[in-house]
Amino acid sequence: MAQREKGFTLIELMIAVVIIGIISAFAFPAYTEQVRKARQADTQGALVSLANAMERFFTQNNTFLGASVGTGAGDIFPDEAPLDGTIKYYDLSILAQDGTTYTVRAIPKGAQAGTGCIELLSIGTKNHYAEDDCTGAIDTW
Repeated sequence: MAQREKGFTLIELMIAVVIIGIISAFAFPAYTEQVRKARQADTQGALVSLANAMERFFTQNNTFLGASVGTGAGDIFPDEAPLDGTIKYYDLSILAQDGTTYTVRAIPKGAQAGTGCIELLSIGTKNHYAEDDCTGAIDTW
């Protein structure tokens, strides 16, 4: 009786590789889009935290003037997001600051570049712009 060899043929292995390639072609773009959205959501939370820091500053000083972001003494909040981790995907800034109103903005950088900036106004308006220079179609978040 002849003994039959066990194992996979080259055709079977090639079919398995093609199937894995097809699945990867659909899965990877969906994965990267979800990562982008997660970074954006984390930055929105950082903007809300920055707005809270602005309100605390106002409570102590009766003005928004003088509040700043960064890592130096006297800065009320970090100037990059996400707040944890080492890789930063957004620069945070305080704009249009006067005695009674402010605008905080997150501008994307690095892997997030091209996703549009995010803005939060002191009156509660939340804007997401189509472009990184905060122009283009406005959407709310």
